[in-house]
Amino acid sequence: MKSEECTTSEKTAYEKVSLYLVATPIGNLEDITYRAVDVLRNVDMIACEDTRNTVILLNRYEIKNRLISFHEYSDRDKLEKLIAFMKEGNTLALVSDAGTPGISDPGYPLVKACLEEGLKVSSVPGPCAAVAALPMSGIDTRRFVFEGFIPRDKTRASVLKRICGRTDTQVIYESPHHLLETLTELSAVIPERKIAVIRELTKIHEESLLTTVLKARDHFLTVKPRGEFVLVLEGAEEKDDAPDEEAALLWLKKAMDEGITGKDAVRELQERFFLSKNAAKALVLKLKEEKGE
Repeated sequence: MKSEECTTSEKTAYEKVSLYLVATPIGNLEDITYRAVDVLRNVDMIACEDTRNTVILLNRYEIKNRLISFHEYSDRDKLEKLIAFMKEGNTLALVSDAGTPGISDPGYPLVKACLEEGLKVSSVPGPCAAVAALPMSGIDTRRFVFEGFIPRDKTRASVLKRICGRTDTQVIYESPHHLLETLTELSAVIPERKIAVIRELTKIHEESLLTTVLKARDHFLTVKPRGEFVLVLEGAEEKDDAPDEEAALLWLKKAMDEGITGKDAVRELQERFFLSKNAAKALVLKLKEEKGE
């Protein structure tokens, strides 16, 4: 680093660092540390998700530096070029569009490659949406798990099952396009669980809604979701760990009236209500007998 504000010992420490993971504002551009500005001004190059977003921040603090794009779709050649750049003795700062790089943002592959090559990595801490949302949620912060974005592939059902069953607070990221779907899926299993729905953190239209999962779902049936969301979900109580057969039976009656097959019903009962396969089969058989099928 070349900052004149650093002491000799600090300069030596900086010079040994190849990659800086620099946290940047998640909304309000004033939420940046003096050190982050200093690093961004003095490294040899800045790798960012989208140069158009990062240049707004740099202009705000009159930082003129070389930018290169690096995101989740960057190929291996781009990563190897950055590694070679640092192995030549250059310093690199990695930033995401907002928040801490590597937290639901690109970063892990580059960090892993640096460590494998013996290049030193240092974190310049600062804004993170998950950490910002948690203490303002009104939900227990003593133990929490960061889930990030819930996957939209075949693993989604198992991830939702895990989220509903955990006893510690869950922190989840969600986009406005999928918020209602996620709240609907959660409300089918844990309708009365407390949840804080927080949107547009640190921005002009920041809002926080502390309610139940079902009421949150109902709210966004009438209010169109806008902006980026952080969900802080209350953990399950010990009594919640036991399968709720009464709720499962109510759901099954409705599903069977709508024509669900026995095989699909068994699978859904396992995933939605945490029933064992034998218990789910017994419930389906019991309802069929009551219906005279």
